[in-house]
Amino acid sequence: MLFVIMCLLTPTDLRRIFEKVDVNGDGLVSLEELNRLLQMTGNSQYSMEELESLVEKKSLGLSEFLFFYKSISEQNNGESRGGGDAQELESDLAKTFNVFDLDGDGFITSQELESVLKRLGLWDETNGKDCRSMIRFYDTNLDGRLDFQEFKTMMLLTKA
Repeated sequence: MLFVIMCLLTPTDLRRIFEKVDVNGDGLVSLEELNRLLQMTGNSQYSMEELESLVEKKSLGLSEFLFFYKSISEQNNGESRGGGDAQELESDLAKTFNVFDLDGDGFITSQELESVLKRLGLWDETNGKDCRSMIRFYDTNLDGRLDFQEFKTMMLLTKA
């Protein structure tokens, strides 16, 4: 599911996330900080031991963090294309939707989108208008929020 959320991120977005996750500002993301990011995005599939085995280090610099992101993205992209299980994709999209649907009402509002972007370190004041515009663009029933089908359409169209 991390891939579904992070597939749309630019290198600038990833740098911002890195800086936000690097809580102590030492220029490194520890395994604990990386694990916290994975949990924030709803991807807690790795234990600390598995994460350490996967990363093979105690902390990552920015270039290593970018490489980790690319590796996870390629691994997930290959899985979704290779055995391309539609149910797995649907499940990942539903989990991702739930990350953004903070109040659990079955809809994503521009405020919820803004809140999640802030948590991921991807928010700046210019995004407020963008959040509202994005919601309006994919809001096919014009109720001012995204339901799961509208969210799914947005994610699949944006990924393509």
